[in-house]
Amino acid sequence: METEKTLPPTLYEWAGGEEAFKRLTTTFYTKVLADPLIGPLFAGMAEDHPQYVAWCLSEVFGGPKSYTEHRGGHRHLIMQHLNRHLSEQQRAHWVSVLLETADEIGLPADPEFRAAFVSYLEWGSRIALAVSQPGVEIGEDLDPMPHWDWIVQPPQDTTP
Repeated sequence: METEKTLPPTLYEWAGGEEAFKRLTTTFYTKVLADPLIGPLFAGMAEDHPQYVAWCLSEVFGGPKSYTEHRGGHRHLIMQHLNRHLSEQQRAHWVSVLLETADEIGLPADPEFRAAFVSYLEWGSRIALAVSQPGVEIGEDLDPMPHWDWIVQPPQDTTP
């Protein structure tokens, strides 16, 4: 008799869904505003910015396409970083504070989830750094939003 193979949950589901990403970004941006290195970058951010980032992360990790539907997708995301003149120190610190916040709010700490989560944060923040430099022009081929999946699948229940 053949057994059904169950698919692993999406990273979005594993993390706890939209509520987990909202908690992450709300807590994170409260910290960011008080941070001397990266706080000035966000001093004029829109009140809804944490929600937009929660939508973005949710979509990238397999959740609803709210960022694309409400904000315009990957091209719009990239455009938000043009001419921001970010430094490598700011980029790395942004990632570090976000990972500290993930621990603080209880995002999954298993190595499989964290490998994928960190992979996207590093990849995305390095793109933000690159496009933030003077003179960068953005092409037309930036959609759809990237989709991140498991690098190593989570452990599956192996009970018969």
